[in-house]
Amino acid sequence: MGERDGTVTVLATGGTIASLPGPEGGVVAAASGEELLAAVPELAQVADCRVEELFRIGGYLMTPREMLVVAQRVRELEAERGVSGIVVTHGTDTMEETAYLVDLLYAGEKPVVFTGAQRNAAVPDTDGPRNLRDAVRVAASPAARGLGAVIVMGGVVEAAREATKVHTSDLRAFGSPGAGSLGEVTEEAVHVFRSRPRPGNLSRVDALPYRVSLVKLFAGIDGTFIRAAREAGDGGIVLECFGIGNANRAVLSEVERCIESGMAVLVVSRCPEGRVRPVYGNGGGHDLAAAGAIFGGSLSGQKARVLLMAALAAAGESGGAVEELLAPHLAL
Repeated sequence: MGERDGTVTVLATGGTIASLPGPEGGVVAAASGEELLAAVPELAQVADCRVEELFRIGGYLMTPREMLVVAQRVRELEAERGVSGIVVTHGTDTMEETAYLVDLLYAGEKPVVFTGAQRNAAVPDTDGPRNLRDAVRVAASPAARGLGAVIVMGGVVEAAREATKVHTSDLRAFGSPGAGSLGEVTEEAVHVFRSRPRPGNLSRVDALPYRVSLVKLFAGIDGTFIRAAREAGDGGIVLECFGIGNANRAVLSEVERCIESGMAVLVVSRCPEGRVRPVYGNGGGHDLAAAGAIFGGSLSGQKARVLLMAALAAAGESGGAVEELLAPHLAL
């Protein structure tokens, strides 16, 4: 199979790559998907492309509703003959969350490549066109089949599960702390360094009916924010805990109430690298685990929230235990 054995579908959602100075000040997502492709005429040398515009919003305006629309369209495109790969243009602020949701809900082999820009489309040295060209090259490459959803920016291929935005403005916006990149894109080729496991047990989720909050712990925190999530009716909560997965007694008390009320509590770390483990007492990880909290491996807070939303939805549909649905993802 060659790069041109099929069409690459570009799903445009807005973001900095499509942003221009607005009439009331500030830059806003304004350029259409067709305009994005027209700005990169060399795409015709890489693959046959067509574009669909799903939204035209900044990444900071994305919600789970829009994220789910992207995931559902990706699954539909997997079934369409003649589509060899998919590119999603997206704002960088929440790109990692949408990409991870797509990765969880998509079991197909066709490459799904997220890309965007750090410099808006009106800047003379905008990085959008180069990133879009690289993303199309990856989406059209047989080497990227089976990788699931990936992020391609600055010439680097990152796995959706592991990628996080590591700089507010640098052109190499994403990295994969503790894991490393999947590959890179050169002028003429895609190089994939490694494969990655894909559990696939959440690919039938079609809705995200449960709210999940994310609370980052800080020195002296009490149970106020956790209690607010419970009283708001959240189906689950993710705690970005200290170090290896620790809290304090005030947090522990509220966690116990959350679990008694039927909420799922997922523990991750504030640290950018490493796994959580239930080790310490006196309100620490040992006590959180004894109360029924689930430990989230190496996931970041924002990724853990996406995973918990999907697992709660799957458990609601199938009656399966949330912890059992989470287990293969937390073991990675």
